[in-house]
Amino acid sequence: MDERRIDAVVLDWGGVLTVSVPDFIDEWLTADNIDRDRYGVTMRGWMGRDAAPGNPVFRLETGELSVAEFEGLLAAELVTLDGREVAAKGLLRRMFGSANPDPKMVDLVRELRADGLTTVLLSNSWGEGYPQDLLLELFDTIVISGRVGLRKPDPRIFEHTLDLIGLPADRCVFFDDAQVNVEGARAVGLHAHRHTDADSTRAVIDRLRGARA
Repeated sequence: MDERRIDAVVLDWGGVLTVSVPDFIDEWLTADNIDRDRYGVTMRGWMGRDAAPGNPVFRLETGELSVAEFEGLLAAELVTLDGREVAAKGLLRRMFGSANPDPKMVDLVRELRADGLTTVLLSNSWGEGYPQDLLLELFDTIVISGRVGLRKPDPRIFEHTLDLIGLPADRCVFFDDAQVNVEGARAVGLHAHRHTDADSTRAVIDRLRGARA
């Protein structure tokens, strides 16, 4: 008897398929000598639960702002520890410079796809710096916020993804490193879990697949 409860695995990119966001952001802050307090205040204002709709991160992720426009706005909010201005050009490339794929997660997605599960990328985009060849290898369906004009946790982007893959929400599991996006997916009916590491994510998937030890 088939005990599998899911037919698709939906995954975020940054912080799920890559090394953790705090790790690669920390490397950038150190390399560019950015004032961390100033960065933290800015990001809480733009990405916190109380962030106003229409702020620069929202507009970047839905494709309303270009990368260059966003970089200019972000650079204007930041300062180096020695008081210098932060260069806007190439800011996101520097910020995400060490956001390398997590080998254990890449291997997991390869296994899932080879085992017949539908694999889906659902990412809020900060530009288009994705490794396209790897994405095409790993995922049956790719949903990038800036391409569709919607961003997580808006329920419409989850509904759009489900329409693309042709599956009901309760046959899909979603992983994200941001709890607000996990809650958004649950509200639409997906199994949804916060990703912390490859081993715990694998354990959740195995349980939902009915895998036996």
